Amino acid sequence: MTPGPDPGTPRPEGLSRASPGGGLSRRLGLGDAVMIGLGSMLGAGVFAAFGPAAAAAGSGLLIALVVAAVVAYANATSSARLAALHPESGGTYVYGRRRLGPTWGFVAGWGFVIGKTASCAAMALTLGAYAWPDQARPVAAAAVVVFTAVNYLGVSKTARLTRVLVVLTLVALAAVVAGALTRAGTSTAQLVDWFPHGPLGILQAAGLLFFAFAGYARIATLGEEVRDPARTIPRAIPLALGIVVAVYAVVGATALAAVGPAALAGSAAPLATAADADGGVLAAVVRTGGVVATAGVLLSLLAGIGRTTLAMARDRELPHHLAAVHPRYRVPHRAELVIGAVVLVLVSTFDLRTVIGFSSFAVLVYYAITNSAALTLHRPDDRRRSAVAFLGLAGCLVLAVTLPPASVITGAVVLLVGLVGRAVAARLHPRT
Repeated sequence: MTPGPDPGTPRPEGLSRASPGGGLSRRLGLGDAVMIGLGSMLGAGVFAAFGPAAAAAGSGLLIALVVAAVVAYANATSSARLAALHPESGGTYVYGRRRLGPTWGFVAGWGFVIGKTASCAAMALTLGAYAWPDQARPVAAAAVVVFTAVNYLGVSKTARLTRVLVVLTLVALAAVVAGALTRAGTSTAQLVDWFPHGPLGILQAAGLLFFAFAGYARIATLGEEVRDPARTIPRAIPLALGIVVAVYAVVGATALAAVGPAALAGSAAPLATAADADGGVLAAVVRTGGVVATAGVLLSLLAGIGRTTLAMARDRELPHHLAAVHPRYRVPHRAELVIGAVVLVLVSTFDLRTVIGFSSFAVLVYYAITNSAALTLHRPDDRRRSAVAFLGLAGCLVLAVTLPPASVITGAVVLLVGLVGRAVAARLHPRT
C-alpha cells in the first residue's frame, strides 16, 4: 500500500484531486521504469557531451564523470524518497510545491519544462546529424512528429519502444568499445592531461556531463503510471543510474585511450573518431548507435515534459486546458501536442546544440529544489539520507554556478521571466 503524506502535510492539490476516471493508468512495472530511465540517460552523454567535456577537462573528464555521478546519486536518493511519498506525475514540481510552497514548485516545473524542451530540440538535431548530415533539420523534424505520435498513443507503447532502443544502443556501444580497444595506437599513455584548466575545468565538465545523467528523473515524473510506486520507483532509479555510470565510464576511458582528449574535443562525432578514424564499418556502427540513442532520449524526454506540463496545468500554473487526459489512451494529449509543436518550431528555426549549458543550468536548479524538498522529510533516525540530500543540494549549486557564464546568465534570466509572468497572471486572474 502506498504510504500517505506526513502528518501535518496539507491534502495534495491538483493531481491528487483528479477523479479515478480522469487519472492516468498505472501500467508500468520495474523493467519498464528502468528502461525508460536508461532511454533517457543513454545517448546524450555518450554521443554529445564527451567532446565538450574533454575540451573543458582533458582526461580529467573521467574525474568529472565521477563528480557528476556522485551528485546524480544524491539526487536519485532524494527523488526516490519523495516519489514514494508523492507518487504523482510532475516530479520535483510536485515535491517542491508540497514541501516548500507553490513558488518553489513553479520554479522547478518551469526549469524542467524550458530546459528539457531545449534538450528535445538538441537531441532531435543530433539525431538528424548522425542519420543524414546533409538533411539534419528535415530528419529532426520528422523524428519529433513520429515520437510525439508514439507518446500520444499511450505510455505503454513508449515503454516497449524504449526497451528496443536501449538494447540496440548497448549493442552499438559494445561494438564501438571493442573496436577502439583493438585499433592501433590505443594506450593508457593518452590518459595524462588531467587538469589542463584546473579545478574549474573539472567542475565545468561535470556540469556538462550531468546533462547526460539527468534522465533518471523521468521515472519520477511517470509516478502516476507506475505500479506499486512505493517499491518500484526507489528500486528503478538507482538501478538505471548504476548501469549508465558503468557504461559511461567504460566508453569514456576507452575513447580517451584510443585517441586522447584533444581529438575528442575537436570532433563533432567523438565516438566515431575513437572507434575508427578512417570512417569504416565501425564509424557506421557509431552513427547508427547515435541515431538509436538520441531517438531513445527524445522519446523519453517528450513523455516526461508532457507529464510535468500536465501537473502544472492541473494546478493552473500553466494554461488549464493542458490538463486534459485522453479518454482512450490515458495520456496528457494536449500537453504532448503543444510540447511537440514547440520542439518542432525550435528544430526548424534554431541550432540548439549550443544550449547544453543552458539546459544543464535549468536541470541543476530543478534538482537543487529536489534536495531542498527532501531535507524537509525530518527523520531523526535517518541522518544519512539527510546528509545525502545536503550533498546533492550543494553539488547542484556548485555545478550550476561554475558552468560557462553565458549559460548561467541566460538560464537565470529565463527563470526570472517565468516568475514575472506568473506574478502578472496572478494579479490579472486572482485565485484562492
